[in-house]
Amino acid sequence: MKGGCRSPGLSTQIHPSLRRLQLCRDRGPYGKEWEKAAAGAWAPGREGTGRELPILTLLCPKAGWAVTPEGQMETPGPQGWHRQYAKAGVGGAGCFSREGHGEQPCQLGASLVPAAKTLEKLTTSAEYEVTPDEKLGEKGKEIMTKYLTPKSPVFITQVGRDLVSQTEEKLLQKPCKELFSACVQSVHDYLRGEPFHEYLDSMYFDRFLQWKWLERQPVTKNTFRQYRVLGKGGFGEVCACQVRATGKMYACKRLEKKRIKKRKGESMALNEKQILEKVNSRFVVNLAYAYETKDALCLVLTIMNGGDLKFHIYNMGNPGFEEERALFYAAEILCGLEDLHHENIVYRDLKPENILLDDYGHIRISDLGLAVKIPEGDLIRGRVGTVGYMAPEVLNNQRYGLSPDYWGLGCLIYEMIEGQSPFRGRKEKVKREEVDRRVLETEEVYSHKFSEEAKSICKMLLTKDAKQRLGCQEEGAAEVKRHPFFRNMNFKRLEAGMLDPPFVPDPRAVYCKDVLDIEQFSTVKGVNLDHTDDDFYSKFSTGSVPIPWQSEMIETECFKELNVFGPHGTLSPDLNRSHPPEPPKKGLLQRLFKRQHQNNSKSSPNSKTSFNHHINSNHVSSNSTGSS
Repeated sequence: MKGGCRSPGLSTQIHPSLRRLQLCRDRGPYGKEWEKAAAGAWAPGREGTGRELPILTLLCPKAGWAVTPEGQMETPGPQGWHRQYAKAGVGGAGCFSREGHGEQPCQLGASLVPAAKTLEKLTTSAEYEVTPDEKLGEKGKEIMTKYLTPKSPVFITQVGRDLVSQTEEKLLQKPCKELFSACVQSVHDYLRGEPFHEYLDSMYFDRFLQWKWLERQPVTKNTFRQYRVLGKGGFGEVCACQVRATGKMYACKRLEKKRIKKRKGESMALNEKQILEKVNSRFVVNLAYAYETKDALCLVLTIMNGGDLKFHIYNMGNPGFEEERALFYAAEILCGLEDLHHENIVYRDLKPENILLDDYGHIRISDLGLAVKIPEGDLIRGRVGTVGYMAPEVLNNQRYGLSPDYWGLGCLIYEMIEGQSPFRGRKEKVKREEVDRRVLETEEVYSHKFSEEAKSICKMLLTKDAKQRLGCQEEGAAEVKRHPFFRNMNFKRLEAGMLDPPFVPDPRAVYCKDVLDIEQFSTVKGVNLDHTDDDFYSKFSTGSVPIPWQSEMIETECFKELNVFGPHGTLSPDLNRSHPPEPPKKGLLQRLFKRQHQNNSKSSPNSKTSFNHHINSNHVSSNSTGSS
């Protein structure tokens, strides 16, 4: 599929095709496929409601059966997925849906009324998980009284009496974060049944399919506006870009086709793209789009304007951070590693240059070029990484699993506190062999900058025997989280994005090299592209990635503006298959040509034929101009 892939090539603000939502008027080829996808979304996701398909969860009982998300963006739920709570008023037979003016009651099926009642329970349970430990008991009693007491008007009957009794007993003994997990599972089991099947036959699922159709529209370079160069990667430059349709900013990583072919980097490039596509984490840069141009393959990624950790460690005053700041970054890096490891992916290149800050001071792991997915129950071998950060088992070319990442975390914590890496002094000129020898044979030195807890966690993470290293047992990241160094870190709140970073980048500052200091790539000569490369390009250029694309629609409020139904819960025109589609609006140039044609017709009747020929020849360009 050379020259373009899938996603909206839309205009500034909101493109007419997005505004009309005249998408798939019947379920067409995607109906069965997305019934399966929707069914899969009911399985409790590791990252809470809304992890799998954000827009689906706004159009179904799992995250809210209200027709449209009337509420504003609320506090993110577990693992950082933004939930847009629909303010559903359950009374008699229905909820509320938004139409052009105000709210109107929307009639739901008999099974959907109790489904709507479960919305508040699910969202409140998510809030309970991020409640500070000292307030768990109080919050738990509030939930029990409101939802699990038979006399309550919003009593959740789908939770059995035995389960309610067990939950109440646990609350009286000692409340914990997982107190309501079984109750939530019971609610999910209920929603998988009749409410879900009724949803599949509703106009809300038809609307979901419309959004899926829009999500699959072709992506080309015209989907974006390109801005300044931010840096360079192994195969090309990285620049800022903006989606024309929504205004969302991203970073575009260009991989030059000839440079990839010359270096035989096809498998490496495709591996990075596929891993980025698989992982959805607030602590790892997300892939939103993948497309191709004539000369390059492009990855459109989360933009991180705050610079990298290396810049902040060494270029912002004295080298290193206060321990509080180092702890916060270490916790977020650990969460990112946990999300990668959950997919059985080992990162293998943890270093300050690869940790980026966003506008708010939160970090993400970037550059997954050396990451690899480990086959289930297997180990891998490979001497890859950066000098001074590679684990002993990597240097010795031994087989390993996820252990190198915990070694890398130890190196990072040490460097953030000390202001230099553990096995090489700052600006020290030393051969690679000497650095490798130090990693294998010498112990790191700790200065007065380290507290006992910081020293302890570094020693345990920098244990040379991978089998004895912290985090390398069955519990993985959970074991590291329990270390006294993280004693005061509430990971649930951190994962929900509810903790403020200790440092917020100045929006007026530029935390990277001047654009003139970024070295230019030389022209690649002697490499020809041919049809044998097309298979690789088609695997790479797959268009928009569902979760980031849907999140973009929600965050930029395109979803809120467009997801409108008829009055009193009736079909909107775009969902009524008996209505013909609304004709597309003519572009500006086409309207001007029409006006000129009318004027010319009055003055010169013989000009009609030549003018019509002129209009037809400009039809394509006028349409594209009108939507730009």
